Formats: sequence, structure tokens, C-alpha cells
Amino acid sequence: MNIFVLMKSTFDTEEKIIINDGRIDDDGAEFIINPYDEYAIEEAINQRDTHGGEVTVVTVGTGESEKQLRTALAMGADKAVLVNTEDDMEQGDQYSTVKILEAFFKDKEVDLILAGNVAIDEASGQIGPRLAERLNIPYVTTITDINIDGTKVSIERDVEGDTEIVETTIPLLVTCQQGLNEPRYPSLPGIMKAKKKPLDELELDDLDLDEDDVEPKTKTIEIFLPPERQSGKVLSGEFDEQVKELVSLLKNEAKVL
Repeated sequence: MNIFVLMKSTFDTEEKIIINDGRIDDDGAEFIINPYDEYAIEEAINQRDTHGGEVTVVTVGTGESEKQLRTALAMGADKAVLVNTEDDMEQGDQYSTVKILEAFFKDKEVDLILAGNVAIDEASGQIGPRLAERLNIPYVTTITDINIDGTKVSIERDVEGDTEIVETTIPLLVTCQQGLNEPRYPSLPGIMKAKKKPLDELELDDLDLDEDDVEPKTKTIEIFLPPERQSGKVLSGEFDEQVKELVSLLKNEAKVL
């Protein structure tokens, strides 16, 4: 099977977000594999081990993403590809990323593409479905189980606290949800092997694209942190007095009445 994983580098979930002039200050910040993409990588490895073939992890970003790609290789992926947009694109959006990925997959033979359900930074959940539409292949989101038998695929997906069973065929794109598997930690032998595994770096020119082709359709005007959570109030006095004070607070301060 030709299995591909879409991976994104995101802020470490323990990282403190700093905003300067309406932009995230990422100088010195630690980046990790998007946690939902770890489920995709793990499932890709499991499917390869069951059905044969190879796993290629693909990311669109800067040269700093090489570290996360090496981690994916250490987990057990066979190949990695970085489409480096650092010199060609100041700021992209979901349209830009899908346009690049569409060009990358144009001449690829694909059986299965896996991606995380969402990225924890922007959480749009758009990349997988939009790419599948562009490649004209079926897709299933938020999967929690997948069984492949030849070209037939049976999938369980999470829907509003319940489970839906979907039957489809390959080629196929799926987005992976928590509960699908338990991602492995890279082992020391895996880390050593990862240093010798192929990691190809491409630029837009290699995909017959230029800056105009990937110009974003949206623009981020400002990024800001949510307001600090205010401390609660404890009401005292007789019950009737507490009720009157609560109603007053809801009306005059919270303005919900």
C-alpha cells in the first residue's frame, strides 16, 4: 500500500503563547508534531505492518519542521517530505496548503492518506476534506477504527458522542481522532535509523507553482488572547437578600437579564 500522512508542526501544548503587535511571537518557542497527527502516523505504521507497502509523511512549512519529520521517521515511517515555503510565502491559509498538497499528489499513486482531525493551533479541520475533494477521492473524518480488506474499507467514526459505521473503498483519505490508537514513542534504535531514512525537501518551483498560485484567500487581521478570567463572587446574608443581589449582578454586571 502507498500510505501518506499529512503532518503539521504546532506549538508545544505546554508552551506559553506570547502576543506582540497582534501576532504570535514564536521566537525560541518549542514545536512538536500536532498531537492529532500522531494518531495518523501511528495508524499509518499499523496499516503498513498489516498490509505491506510504505509510509511517507508530508508537511508544508519551514526548515524548522525537519525535526518533527525526523521524529515521525523515528516512530517508524519510511520516508518524509518537506515542502519548504519559507522563501516563497510569508503567510498562507488552508487554501494555500491544499493547493500545494494537490500539486504534490498530482503524480502520486495513493491508496490511503491519513491526517489529524484538527491542528491544535488553528483547529479548522479543513485540510483533509478539502484535499480529498481536490483529488476526487472519498474521505471520512474523525475516525476511531479502520479495517481494510482488499479495496474495501470499514470505518468507525465519532459523531456527537455516538459511533457511525461507514463502508467505503480505497483510495481514501481519513482524519484521525483520539481513541483510534495509542501513538508510540520513538525508540533509540528508531531514532538511529531515522538519521538514514530519506527526507526530501521541495520548493514551490519543484511543484510547478509560484507565489500567485498559493496566494491565501483569507487574511489574519489580529490575534489576541482571551480576557483573563475574573474571580467569582460569594453571596452572603439571608437567602432572599442573596437572590436579590444575584439578580442585580446578572442584570447590571453580567448583562444577561
